[in-house]
Amino acid sequence: MRIHLQSLPNDPRFRLTPDLWEAAAARAPDVSAGHVVTFGDTVPSWREAAPEVEALVTQAAMVGQLVPLGAPRLRMVFCTSAGLEKLAPYDWLPPGVALLNNRGTHAAKAGEYGLMALLMLASHVPAFATAQRASEWRPAYGSVLAGQHVVVVGLGALGGSVAGQAKRLGMRVTGVRNRVAPHEACDTVVGMDALDELLPQADMVVLAPPLTPATNGMLDRRRIALLRPGAGVVNMGRGALIDQDALCDALDTGHLGGAVLDVFTPEPVPTGHRLWTTSNLIMTPHVSADDPATYNPRSLDIFLDNLRALRNGQAMPNRFNLDRGY
Repeated sequence: MRIHLQSLPNDPRFRLTPDLWEAAAARAPDVSAGHVVTFGDTVPSWREAAPEVEALVTQAAMVGQLVPLGAPRLRMVFCTSAGLEKLAPYDWLPPGVALLNNRGTHAAKAGEYGLMALLMLASHVPAFATAQRASEWRPAYGSVLAGQHVVVVGLGALGGSVAGQAKRLGMRVTGVRNRVAPHEACDTVVGMDALDELLPQADMVVLAPPLTPATNGMLDRRRIALLRPGAGVVNMGRGALIDQDALCDALDTGHLGGAVLDVFTPEPVPTGHRLWTTSNLIMTPHVSADDPATYNPRSLDIFLDNLRALRNGQAMPNRFNLDRGY
């Protein structure tokens, strides 16, 4: 197979290099041998390779620059991102070409970030950050996580890993997802239709589902009001999952005890936006799940796992469902 690895220009942290490919190939010798592999980081480098390419590995942010793809032999596009909603509508994808994501790459880092966020909420760190900016001494005593109730919405690689970390520290974990089936890290798993009755019971809520028409704005003003006074919110999914103004209002009025947000609408957050001065809020710039040391190696391992499935006549586990949006 002719495989082409296309990087974003001027992004050395996540460049897809020959060294990374060779290391991944050594970890999967049964499926990596015999391919012709090329590399590029400019649009002209793609145009040169495209007529022969059968598998494209690239960052989702690069796809728009490559369209129209002009690759008549193309069989698959593997994006080193889990959420691909920014590539919709998918009419740029040639008929019969599989679109794959790197679901699973983010689990370890996301789990640790989620644990950090839960610990920050339990210890009132967002409130302390607000007090520090105001040069005020405001003692507040936190609680251990054990025994507290966390609701994790979305049990994919991100949410499932956070649920596992929460369970390890003795939290009561309720998972919420479309498919009501047990999850090893959850005491209970319920469907999305049960969210309203769960929110008043939650000490903390973690949002980690994919962004789809069904989840867009899921934590709206009405649902934020359902949360108990002093509850905490973590968003690691997409900014559009939350009504940001309603969340800011709930934080500024003291209804919510704190929030840790890694994703926003828009990104970057503009200078002067109210998020920068909202009380009891910790912001991180969309970095919760990406570790440059492991991100591309793990993504290439997943790509080769899918290539193995294709060779064996099996369904590729990371094939993106265009209709569902994940």
